[in-house]
Amino acid sequence: GILHINIALVHMQHNLDRYFQVARCYRDEGSKPDRQPEFTQIDIEMSFVDQMGIRKLIEGLIEYSWPKEKGPISTPFSLMTYQEAIDNYGVDKPDTRFGMKIIDVTEMFKNTEISFLHDALSHTSGVVRAISITEGAKLLKKKDLENLMKLAKAQMNQDLTFFVLQSDGALKSPLAKILTNLEQLQLCQATNLQKDDVLILAGGDKAKVSAALGKLRLECANILEYRGIALRDRSTFNFLWVVDFPLFLPKEERSEEYESAHHPFTAPHPDDAYLIYTEPGKVRSQHYDLVLNGNEIGGGSIRIHNMELQQYVLESILKEDTGLLQHLLKALDSGAPPHGGIALVDKLQLLRQTNKDFS
Repeated sequence: GILHINIALVHMQHNLDRYFQVARCYRDEGSKPDRQPEFTQIDIEMSFVDQMGIRKLIEGLIEYSWPKEKGPISTPFSLMTYQEAIDNYGVDKPDTRFGMKIIDVTEMFKNTEISFLHDALSHTSGVVRAISITEGAKLLKKKDLENLMKLAKAQMNQDLTFFVLQSDGALKSPLAKILTNLEQLQLCQATNLQKDDVLILAGGDKAKVSAALGKLRLECANILEYRGIALRDRSTFNFLWVVDFPLFLPKEERSEEYESAHHPFTAPHPDDAYLIYTEPGKVRSQHYDLVLNGNEIGGGSIRIHNMELQQYVLESILKEDTGLLQHLLKALDSGAPPHGGIALVDKLQLLRQTNKDFS
């Protein structure tokens, strides 16, 4: 938290240019399957470092300590932007061991007469998106589809429509009669739908639809694995860096105001720094997460080391009272090197042993 960042800054200023600590941590939030209230992490802080330097250090550390019996891991790890993760997987910590990516079919429904899709696309953020389940007609029961609809409605207030490409080539769906033969063909081609595949289609706000389909993608994987289809290989370890997160997010209760996506000391992306004074909602950050098979196992950022910028972020964008942070601003004003860090959580060790999904 803020205390740790303050300590890191003091160390950087006093010629302790890099250090690590093993820290016992406690969360002040409700526990989730992948966020236990008590955990241990390795904190690493470094001066005169950039994102590439952090990534190389962590990849070398993990590669060096990786158990031989688990097989070799390849470096450098894959890299994906936050926006790519959301667009393709609906989550910012994607499990890349299996496909079932989200497909955007907005364009083919631009002039649709289907009322709920037309309404969805009447908004500037409106989209129509889908995921395809290979041989879903054979593997998913009617009850499964009903449960997926209930899940989407109950947890995300999202309506769904299903399409099934039957073995005779006919497209079965409540919307099939409304779509022309050409539109049906275009939909099958756009989603690469094959015989006996099931297509889950949703329309609405882009962020909401993506999140819903991301949740359903994982739920479908659970159902298929319960039916004996091995989608997520337990012997595979797909490490992934997710980068270019937004620096600020609109507050849920007051969307015209901003809050930090990571923490208020995260530096803006160099290419977006000029936008911070005019369009802060468009600024990407230098925050990065390390993901393993759909589980976040580490995260960190390059920090702001300029006093004027830090003060502007706190006071003008986040509307924070800087009275309690004057010591930090004074420290920055005295001169601080560019610095950044990362924390690896103990979930990495658990995943090395079990490779179980905790999301």
